Parts: sequence; C-alpha cells; structure tokens
Amino acid sequence: MNKIVSDSVRVGDTDMYYIAAGSGDRALIVLPGLSDGFVTVKGKGMLLAYPYKPFFKEFRVYMFSRKNNMPKEGYSIKDMADDQVLAIKELGISKACVLGVSEGGMIAQYIAINHPEVVDKLILAVTTPYANTTVTSAVTGWLDMARHDDYKSIMIDTAEKMYTEEHLSKGRRTIPLVTMFTKPKNYDRFFVNANAILDFDARSELNKITCPTLIISGDNDKTVGNDGPKDFTAGIADCQVYIYKGYGHGIHEECKDFYTRVYEFCK
Repeated sequence: MNKIVSDSVRVGDTDMYYIAAGSGDRALIVLPGLSDGFVTVKGKGMLLAYPYKPFFKEFRVYMFSRKNNMPKEGYSIKDMADDQVLAIKELGISKACVLGVSEGGMIAQYIAINHPEVVDKLILAVTTPYANTTVTSAVTGWLDMARHDDYKSIMIDTAEKMYTEEHLSKGRRTIPLVTMFTKPKNYDRFFVNANAILDFDARSELNKITCPTLIISGDNDKTVGNDGPKDFTAGIADCQVYIYKGYGHGIHEECKDFYTRVYEFCK
C-alpha cells in the first residue's frame, strides 16, 4: 500500500483533517456520513484507506472530515460544501471524482450544484436530496438520545438501522463494549451535523448537477429511506443507478463489490 498521509488543511479560521493515499494523477474525494460528528478521520488512515487500494495507481484518494470548529447555529449542508471546496482548492486539487456517503452525499450534491468546476464525476451513496420522513425520524431520535447522554443507544440504534440481520448477528453483542471506548467528550460536533441534515433540501437545484452521476443504494434503507434513486433521477440528467437488493444503509461495508463499482465508474 502507498504511504498514507494524515494531515490537516486550513479552512478560514480553523483546520480540516484529512487522509490521503495513492500515487495516481487523478483525485477521488471521499466525504463520510454523520459518524464524522463523533469521530474524525484523524489517526485512522490505515483503516479508512484500505478499501480504496484498487484506486491507488490511478488516483490520489482523499478522505475529509468536516472542519474542526463549526458554528453551533445555522451551519448548513450548503456551508459545509463551500468549506469543503475551500479545502480542496487549498490542496491544489483542480478537479476530482467526488464520493459522498449518507450526509457526505448531501454535501457532495451542493459541491456539484454550486462548484461544478471541481467535480469530474459524482457518486452519491445511501443518501437523499432532502430530509424525508425516514431521515427526520432517525436523526431526531439520535438527537434526543444525545441530549440525554445516551451514546450506547445511539450506536445500537444506528447499527440496527444500518445493517442486515446477517451482519448484525455477527457483532450485535460487541456494540455496547465498543461504545465504552468511542464515546465522544461532548456532542457539539454531532449536534451541528445532525441539525444540518434536518434543514437539508436540494431537490429544486438537482437540475444544476451536470456531471456524470452514479447513485448507489440499498432497497431496505432504514436510515434515509428508499426513494433517493427516484428523486435523483427525476432531477439529474446524466444519472445512473445501482440498487443492492436486500441491503440497507451499510452497503459500503457489507457489499464486497461496492468499491469496485465506484472505481469502474470513476475511471
């Protein structure tokens, strides 16, 4: 595996953590989901970069966290996209394939909408163009648990909504143990990310996405629902869709060909 860089880039008055790996001439930007509200990419380069090993000869793969100091009020998905583009340009990346997963996919939509010059191809995985009833129910539930400092329940509920029963049966008992070592010092970062999701709606602007776009989802997604592919194809002209039958929000962890599918689309 190529050397993995773990660093930060300046964005306004704060920093944004990222990891980078690969030696290719092209760039792949990866934007993670709401989990980034609890833990950033810092110090996790080997773990996070490994699935992207097939990309390394042709691509330089970057995975970003949200910026470190986010406004506690009114910081939107659109604002996150603007800050992400600042970081991309600060690193000298002129154009990239952009993969957004879950909330990262929401951010990726607004990068393609408002900053099309930096997007070569767009991949939207297990995401939605607006805060539908499924998303709203999940996120408001997690927010309530966070207000009661019930991190264990957040992690258990997240897993139940994310994975297939087959996958859960292998690790369900370990979730409470894992939460003992991963609980954040506070929930400030999570609150900002979660509230931004609840205010998100890009449906009226999807027609501004003009780059080739791939939608990847499951047909049993208990976190963002199952209408994303239909909503995206109604708004994005150059749009392909692949749906994993019987899977939900965890396809990027459960489906072995997920990264191959992304790679083939990007190259």
